[in-house]
Amino acid sequence: MAESSGTTHRAARLELNQRVASELRDRLPLVAERTVTAITAEVPSYSGTLTGQMRDKIENAVQIALGTFLQLLERSQASDPSTPLVPALEAAYALGSGEARSGRSVDALLAAYRVGARASWREMAAATVAIGLPAATVAEFAELMFAYIDELSAASVSGHADELASVGRARRRNLERLTQQLLAGEPEDILVRSAERADWPVPQTLTVALLPQAKLRGALALLDEHTLESSEELLAGDSDEETAVLLVPDVHGDRRRQLARVLHGRRAVLGPARPWAQACSSYRRVTRVVALGIAHPDDGEPLDTDRHLAELLLSADVEALADLRARVLQPLATLPAATAERLTETLRSWLLHQGRRDDVAADLFVHPQTVRYRMGQLRQLFGERLTDPRSLLDLTVALALPVGVAPTG
Repeated sequence: MAESSGTTHRAARLELNQRVASELRDRLPLVAERTVTAITAEVPSYSGTLTGQMRDKIENAVQIALGTFLQLLERSQASDPSTPLVPALEAAYALGSGEARSGRSVDALLAAYRVGARASWREMAAATVAIGLPAATVAEFAELMFAYIDELSAASVSGHADELASVGRARRRNLERLTQQLLAGEPEDILVRSAERADWPVPQTLTVALLPQAKLRGALALLDEHTLESSEELLAGDSDEETAVLLVPDVHGDRRRQLARVLHGRRAVLGPARPWAQACSSYRRVTRVVALGIAHPDDGEPLDTDRHLAELLLSADVEALADLRARVLQPLATLPAATAERLTETLRSWLLHQGRRDDVAADLFVHPQTVRYRMGQLRQLFGERLTDPRSLLDLTVALALPVGVAPTG
């Protein structure tokens, strides 16, 4: 670790003699004890934690730090005054890292330094006066001591920040690994271990949502803090779009409507809620809907896959659907294409509206008499198949999607 040279250079100018430094060093155990007592009394984060071996360790660290400071001031070190400062700064850096690992904040660490500096100087000042140092020397001693403690404090803050950054990077990597494992459908025992490594609380369910990467940040701010995310390039229509994949915990039931409100206007695709270890099922559902090219609602609501189960089912075997259509519509095969399309659309509407002529007319924007005429043609072409339950089932399935729409798998 690089050190700041300010304290070192100024210490060389003060140069306490060995007798004075030795007398001050003899008082260090008492200074360290009272410093730690002050920290535990005045900094809540350390109250009740600095006991037993931990207290002994911290008192020893205080003694070493102040002892290093005294070495800087001794004439014997003037030829190479920087030597003792490097290990002191490294120790302070390590202290900051350890405090971060212990879960104490940088504010608590800085408060401990402030209280410790004040308590240490109170004891050291009494000693310098008792030794009989001149007032000017005592003042310079004080200035140097606080500058030295500032350097130690800065080193500890740096260690604290680096540790948090390191832990944060490691956790992000673990979360990313867990996300990919969930999407890939890894076994539950593997997922559980990965969740533990990532310190991620296992929810009851996960719901997958897709949305454009550009619209991700605003949505994340409104979602559960344990929402997982990844990025994919999914084929959307004729263009590749960078898409964010979200795995949102526990938005089953009524909470699903809240999620829909958060995703409103973000061109999102919303999958079903699944037990958390089966999130890959929700992911497969939304990618299937994207592949189908179903348009988003005009009102800005998310494209809810639960509303398109028929399309998903019919697209499971595209060739079977095409064969079924060809077979059940065979009576129309010899007609002109425009006529066949018109009658097919009429038959589809008639099946969906259960033969209600006025509803069929409204659906097709034609007069009810036109519906009557077309259905007369269809009855001549299909005969008893329009009353046979099995034939009606085949026709209904074959025409469940609008004419001309052939889902792609």
